[in-house]
Amino acid sequence: AQAYPCYVLIDYNNKTCFWMGTGYTSYTEGSFMPLSHLYRQLADVFDGSQTIEKAARDALLSAEPKNDEPSDFKPLSAPFLEVMSEPDAHPVCKLIAQLRFDWTPPGTSDSALYIEHSVSKVHVELVGPMGLAKSNEVRLGLYGMLPNSEYGIRTHLAEETYIMLAGQVMWKRGEQPYLLHKPGERSYHPSMLEHANRTTDKAFMSVYVWHGDVSTDSYSYAGIPKE
Repeated sequence: AQAYPCYVLIDYNNKTCFWMGTGYTSYTEGSFMPLSHLYRQLADVFDGSQTIEKAARDALLSAEPKNDEPSDFKPLSAPFLEVMSEPDAHPVCKLIAQLRFDWTPPGTSDSALYIEHSVSKVHVELVGPMGLAKSNEVRLGLYGMLPNSEYGIRTHLAEETYIMLAGQVMWKRGEQPYLLHKPGERSYHPSMLEHANRTTDKAFMSVYVWHGDVSTDSYSYAGIPKE
């Protein structure tokens, strides 16, 4: 077995232990695991034959996550934890639910409309220019949205794949109608394809990857589509 250098801090009152070594996690009742374990599990999620999924696997397996614990972190709210504990959720959700991440909306754009429509979203960039592990080849992370929410039409130069991990979400690709996606299903968006998503009575959690031009300079947000 591979050995990992670490420091362990134990909060006996809350029966919580924090592992600090090749990454950071928070576990209960003395179970320890480095953040790199999550990256390996997510690499197995990207098991498709497309080039973008191979790039995601390679990036996750070669990643060296930052070691430092976040000074502030925001836990996942109940709607996310509920769908991540359902029987059809991907097994990796159990690990994700325990991590000390700062679950806040993404900052892909500074437009007022984008910010207004992002309050229902949570996001962690695991690999990428702003990620816990640095890369200029991919931008990869975890992304979820609360129930009864909508994220409108956007485009960007990078090709993109979302793989659903828990809950339900409706995806719209180009001129196609919204289609329901459940855990294990994918939504692939070629470069500059208009796409949007929304939820109904359930939250959802996913893992996504951008590949190609992963800068946000080309990102454009047009708002909620008219139907």
